[in-house]
Parts: sequence; structure tokens; C-alpha cells
Amino acid sequence: MKHEIVICMGSSCFARGNRKHLLMIEQYLADHGLTESVVLTGSRCEDQCRCGPNIRIDGQLYGDISGERLLELLSRHLAG
Repeated sequence: MKHEIVICMGSSCFARGNRKHLLMIEQYLADHGLTESVVLTGSRCEDQCRCGPNIRIDGQLYGDISGERLLELLSRHLAG
């Protein structure tokens, strides 16, 4: 089963860090050989702007994402 990551690309989330987070996710997937086992998509808005930046991993929405927290979540969800 492939994992799914949906990154909010709405203007608020993108300005609050998801531009950088997208690059971090792509690098993490490449570094860990996970590019083929993860579906990475963007959404126009997750309707949780006040809690942004928002990222959904395997159906679970996470808000107020920092770079450090993002790496922790990726490790937790994608660890073999």
C-alpha cells in the first residue's frame, strides 16, 4: 500500500512554510528511497487556514507544521 501525502498549496499555508516543506518532503523521499512508495499531491486548500501550514499524511491532517515537526511526522508515518 502506498502512503499518501497531501500538502496544502493555499496562499496562506504556502506563505507560512509549505513552499519550503514541499522541497523538504521531496528531498526526504529521495534520500530514503521512498519516491515510488509515496503519492505526493497538493491541495488548493484544506479549509484550516488558521492552523496552517497544513499537511495531510495518510488521511491525518496536521497543522502548524514546522520543519522539525515535518521530519518527525515523515519518519513516524513512513518508517518501514
